[in-house]
Amino acid sequence: MPWWSWILIWIALVAISLLFYGVLGVRLYRQATTALRELGEAADRFSHVPSLADPGSGPTAADADAPDAPDAPDGADAAPRPEPGSAVFASPARMRHDYHASKFSRQNARRLRRIQRKKDLGQPQALRDIETR
Repeated sequence: MPWWSWILIWIALVAISLLFYGVLGVRLYRQATTALRELGEAADRFSHVPSLADPGSGPTAADADAPDAPDAPDGADAAPRPEPGSAVFASPARMRHDYHASKFSRQNARRLRRIQRKKDLGQPQALRDIETR
């Protein structure tokens, strides 16, 4: 091989590596700008945490005259739902109690639906459902 072919090979290798690093740099720049934009949106969204003491966060007189909410369970007095994000500032014991209470409530609702379904279909009831009733 002539001596100048080595020069061409090295020039090609350096050019390809510079192109590779350039593409990686552009990709990294785009990912960084996307991450910063999403971080700014998250900061805007979570910069104001509503508290229970805010006058605008509680129920209004118009809400009291409104018919039952569509997400309220049938025939049950639903407790007021906490504000989104309030769990961040709540005590762990309170959150543990809320978790276990809602878990028990869901289990009981499933049990009542199962009893009613079996009653409607004429199927025998499970002993655990009969005893806890």
